[in-house]
Amino acid sequence: MDARGRSVELPAGLRYDPLDPWAVEIAFGRTGEEVRWLIGRELLMVGRTDPVGEGDVLVSPSIDERGRASVILELCSPSGRLIAQLSTRELTAFLDRTVAAVPPGTEQVDLDRLVAALVSASE
Repeated sequence: MDARGRSVELPAGLRYDPLDPWAVEIAFGRTGEEVRWLIGRELLMVGRTDPVGEGDVLVSPSIDERGRASVILELCSPSGRLIAQLSTRELTAFLDRTVAAVPPGTEQVDLDRLVAALVSASE
């Protein structure tokens, strides 16, 4: 919604990296001007049918203005607040692909890769 409370279209893209299996990245905005959020994959899975989350990220099921199932994402930061609506059908198709890549319960972290990334970031 804009400052007047009207809904506006906002480009958004979902990305999943099996090397970070618990997170889904959502990028809002145009290429080069994107705002990125990492959201727990489990939050998105649960949020399709039940309200979930606390603090900066809330996810809940809803119905869009055309009567179709949707998911509401409420994201809060010191810079502002965004309430976005995603198609449940499209979100489910995306999450199904993440589950095919890394089934829930089989997630693992490559500790060597994580340590190397942390060390190189601090240098």
